[in-house]
Amino acid sequence: MSFPWAKQYEPKHPLMRWMDSKLPLPRFIYGATGGGYPVPRNLNYFWNFGALNATALTIQIVTGLVLAMHYAANTGIAFKSVEHIMRDVNSGWLLRYLHMNGASLFFISVYIHMFRGLYFGSYKAPREMAWLLGVVILLLLMATAFMGYVLPWGQMSFWGAKVITGLFSAIPYVGEPIQTWLLGGYAPDNATLNRFFALHYLLPFVIAGVAILHVWSIHIPGSNNPTGVDVKGPQDTVPFHPYYTAKDGVSLGAALTLFAMIVFFYPNAFGHADNYIPANPLSTPAHIVPEWYFWPFYAILRAFTVDFILPAKLWGVLAMFASIFLLFFLPWLDNSHVR
Repeated sequence: MSFPWAKQYEPKHPLMRWMDSKLPLPRFIYGATGGGYPVPRNLNYFWNFGALNATALTIQIVTGLVLAMHYAANTGIAFKSVEHIMRDVNSGWLLRYLHMNGASLFFISVYIHMFRGLYFGSYKAPREMAWLLGVVILLLLMATAFMGYVLPWGQMSFWGAKVITGLFSAIPYVGEPIQTWLLGGYAPDNATLNRFFALHYLLPFVIAGVAILHVWSIHIPGSNNPTGVDVKGPQDTVPFHPYYTAKDGVSLGAALTLFAMIVFFYPNAFGHADNYIPANPLSTPAHIVPEWYFWPFYAILRAFTVDFILPAKLWGVLAMFASIFLLFFLPWLDNSHVR
């Protein structure tokens, strides 16, 4: 902790004193979220999206665990198992709609969180590690969302898997072997569904682990603030609890109200109707489109239409991946001393 004026944890109850001496978990939690973590007193509502990210990840993990109990990762019955969840499992429709729209909630929150970091220069020293871990979370989230979209094994699931993994085939020499390795064969099939389900189940826990490191890395230099001026003393800070836990609660209440309205009244607003048609390798949809949170990268991919030295498809793939990996180098590309 870089704040010497932070209030130290002092357990008063004998049980808590014993707990603190054997396993200082209460001390750790207090230091991370309580009065032991002072934050700038001028944070605005853009700083509330970290809590919304954590809430969205929790929703995805909890609903995903229950859905996994009823899902069958087999191309013969995967689509029917999703329909079984929707029609026969108690509150299965609610769990699936929460999980399905929870991905959109997570991406909206992450994108706004990253925009705040870009706009207010939160990626600059001494917070480079927090930014780098945040970009890792984004990459893991994109991979998890893509593999989760394949699991219902509808038309968009099948053809999305075929098109997205087909991007690797544009890489000379190693592209096609990589695509075959990812799919477990020459086309999306049972092996693809099994490995995507396994990874989709595992990666949210990896995201949770990286998120803990992300929060930890923020606590070392302290939070940035809208002015970009680091705090100098206790007069510039307030304890995270109760001031910002209350402020986060207001934002969470508003966000989850909107989320509930989507889940209960417009559950398929962010989806595609073709994914309610069972996957058919012999019937190509008129338009193969990704989920809305991949549209910026899909637009970059499709922007290259002319072969110039390299094939247009390869240019598109290189530009798309470069747009993501450029974020890793942002703390060193921005040499401005003023945020």
